[in-house]
Amino acid sequence: MPPNTESNTTLYTDGDITRQVPFVNGNVTFINGEIQEWNGKSTDCYSPVVDSKTGEKTPIGVLASLTEKEAVEAVEAASKAWNKGTGEWPQMSMANRIAVIEKYVETLASKRQEIVDILMWEICKNTGDAESEVDRTMKFIATIISELKSQAVSGDAWTTVGGVMGKVRRGPIGVMLCLGPFNYPFNETYATLIPALLLGNTVVMKIPALGGLAHMLTINALQECLPKGVVNFVTGSGRVTMGPIMRTGLVDIFAFIGGSKAADALLKEHPAPHRVKVFLSLEGKNLGIVLPDADLDRAAQQCMMGSTNYNGQRCTAVKMIMVHESVVDSFLEKFIAQVASLKAGNPWDAGVKITPLPEPNKPAYLKELIDDATSKGAKVVNEKVGGGLLVNSLMKPAILYPVTEEMRAWHEEQFGPVIPVGVFSDVSEIHDYLYKMPYGQQAAVFTKSPSEAGKLLDILSATVGRINFNTQCSRSPDVFPFSARRSSGMGTLSITDALETFSTKTVIACQAIPENIELAESVEAEFLKPLV
Repeated sequence: MPPNTESNTTLYTDGDITRQVPFVNGNVTFINGEIQEWNGKSTDCYSPVVDSKTGEKTPIGVLASLTEKEAVEAVEAASKAWNKGTGEWPQMSMANRIAVIEKYVETLASKRQEIVDILMWEICKNTGDAESEVDRTMKFIATIISELKSQAVSGDAWTTVGGVMGKVRRGPIGVMLCLGPFNYPFNETYATLIPALLLGNTVVMKIPALGGLAHMLTINALQECLPKGVVNFVTGSGRVTMGPIMRTGLVDIFAFIGGSKAADALLKEHPAPHRVKVFLSLEGKNLGIVLPDADLDRAAQQCMMGSTNYNGQRCTAVKMIMVHESVVDSFLEKFIAQVASLKAGNPWDAGVKITPLPEPNKPAYLKELIDDATSKGAKVVNEKVGGGLLVNSLMKPAILYPVTEEMRAWHEEQFGPVIPVGVFSDVSEIHDYLYKMPYGQQAAVFTKSPSEAGKLLDILSATVGRINFNTQCSRSPDVFPFSARRSSGMGTLSITDALETFSTKTVIACQAIPENIELAESVEAEFLKPLV
């Protein structure tokens, strides 16, 4: 039975406005190219948007809760499709794989609005952000296909050096276990899934319990376009399903976006973890640094955007701000005004920037951080303009100041609308913070002075993957490498880096003597498929 969306009777009421609610039936399995109705345990999915009449969260779908048995069947199906590199998909020419993915994208385009709608209801992205996530993903796929064609044309040639002739071929690695996040379930998952598929790998996708309904809308297109077993879905508890998959030893690539503890635990389950190609995008505590000579209007505006876009639920969000003591009062005045200007409401409301939090336990966790900080001397400095106000699952951003080392907000990745602000008197305190923190994704430095920027450049270059000057932290554009240091990640992702991450290079070489040249030409003509 294919999944579908259908409109419920009016389940959501906001004053005089009523809305039809999408409902995604994910009570199915998608393993080895077959879509089967699931009769086992399932999980009801709810939107954090609360109906004004009933006071209840809105039901928007259901997901099958697979067991260890189905999880193992999924990775065995992917392994069978891989077939030690001799399966239909890995043996298919690059040109044909590209054509298949292009057909998939074309088929998927008809689902664009449904995907946008379910992103808005399930994880409460505002209209613009939900549309941007889908459209950016489609653009990413087109760009990576273009880059793959370009690389193949320029690199698929024999080269002779020092009497040795050789050809470098890019090939697939094997079976990938792909775990995407809830906050960018479409874009960040596809940033690993599509390059892996284009390069000939087969995949088991763990669908996130939160944010997973969008993927259920893609099953029919995947079934229609791809050979059996090339992509397989696993839904349900990660604790139940992921360990058994890793213990089979069939996973060759591990692409994971989430927490470092979970990533470490899963890698330990593999019988030969040294054999697994790993891409990890993990937690971070990205630092905004406001120096004495900064343009405070720009610093406040960029720090506001960096810390509150999508409620701060981004790995690239600014999650701690350190301001020089000489300008902290002026900065806070401007920063509070910037944050206060943000409109809060439901995702489809015009101009809304702050939306309900989709993680059920997140409001309680954020309150813990606030209570811990205020009990140790910090204040919610924007409380008079609604900072920290929680209504159901919608929380207005709370600015905590002054946050110090003994507070949890100094150390923990809040991943939500709590914004810690600390103060420093000397740049050595910034060095100390960066060295002590286990994370290293990005930092944003606000200054007009090249010399002041230079003082931080060396230390930041050794601790984070990206340094932003007078600009919020960000992943885009996709042509730039997206990397991290220490416990914030492993591997680099960009248009070109993705092709390196999810493939391996094989060199075909021989002495450049006449009989070998003749042999190489014959082998190439008969056995080496053109890359494009």
